[in-house]
Amino acid sequence: FWFGLIPGLECDLALNLVGQHLVRQLVVKGVREFLQNHDPIKPLVMSFHGWTGTGKTYVSSMLVRNLFRDGIRSPYVHQFSPIVHFPHAEQIEQYKENLKSWIQGNLTNCGRSVFLFDEMDKMHPGLIDVIIPFLGPSWVVYGTNYRKAIFIFISNGGGEQINQMTLDLWYARKDREEISLQDLESAVSEAVFENPNNGFWKSGIIEENLIDLLVPFLPLKQHHVKQCVMNELTQQGLPVRQDVIQAVADSIPYFPEEERVFSSTGCKTVASRVTFFS
Repeated sequence: FWFGLIPGLECDLALNLVGQHLVRQLVVKGVREFLQNHDPIKPLVMSFHGWTGTGKTYVSSMLVRNLFRDGIRSPYVHQFSPIVHFPHAEQIEQYKENLKSWIQGNLTNCGRSVFLFDEMDKMHPGLIDVIIPFLGPSWVVYGTNYRKAIFIFISNGGGEQINQMTLDLWYARKDREEISLQDLESAVSEAVFENPNNGFWKSGIIEENLIDLLVPFLPLKQHHVKQCVMNELTQQGLPVRQDVIQAVADSIPYFPEEERVFSSTGCKTVASRVTFFS
């Protein structure tokens, strides 16, 4: 069903994901181990954290592109956005019912479904806990075998902490590529799970350790932004010109303001800037 995924995903990440050594290691290893296990005891649950434009949505779309022929448009890929699907705080009980039955129904249709939860930092606290029964190690929930599914949570939550720690390590002359998950994990967890404005606030998903992989996306440096510009020029079929690459990279805001080390918006605005400067 998911034959050939790992080499394709590994290649895709190596070629197209800019500046995220931790993400490449964690996602490839986690997905490989999960797919090689023909009888997993629970679904694969990953939580992507980092500042805007660092590649969280990009990696999840890359993953489903390698899982399903139709990628994000596959009937087995289900995306939830708090702004689109759960906009009104006063309707939270109704949303809980809807979410539970959506997941149950889709898992009944296909046990290898993928569920993407965007902008977890904007999700109403308490809502996501309704899916806890689907995330844990149980044989059957509501008559559905769900242990081969993949759940991905995407969040800007923890992004400030990741940026600050990456900057502190830069000041301490530690190379960005030397940063490990251990350097970041506890600070990110604390920032995300103890923030009352976050969808994971005091969540049972955290208390019961149902997240298999917390994946931090690091802020990007100027040479990473230039790589994104080159990729974008190639994708748009435009000539790869150094003056355009430099102009786009220079036009992006960086922090700290004086040293201009890390991009404030990652590669988020690169595509529109390429159009402007080409």
